[in-house]
Amino acid sequence: MLEVKVRVGKKRVLVIPKNIAEEVGIREGSIVKLSVQGKNVVIEPEYDAIWLSLRGEKVAKISLKDLEETSLEEQSKHIT
Repeated sequence: MLEVKVRVGKKRVLVIPKNIAEEVGIREGSIVKLSVQGKNVVIEPEYDAIWLSLRGEKVAKISLKDLEETSLEEQSKHIT
């Protein structure tokens, strides 16, 4: 487990060290979720669909043919 101490800056700004940000896929412009658990502040990355498709856990398999068919079906729902 990576663990570091950081100083809280002006306006309570926290800078996430590069090695930790890279470990969890946080970069400039990333969205993170803050939550409070007891006396702890938890910071979790919110991954977008592109990040998940490239780096996220794979939960299903689909053939290219099925993918194309599904894509065309979904697109046809939005074409007027």
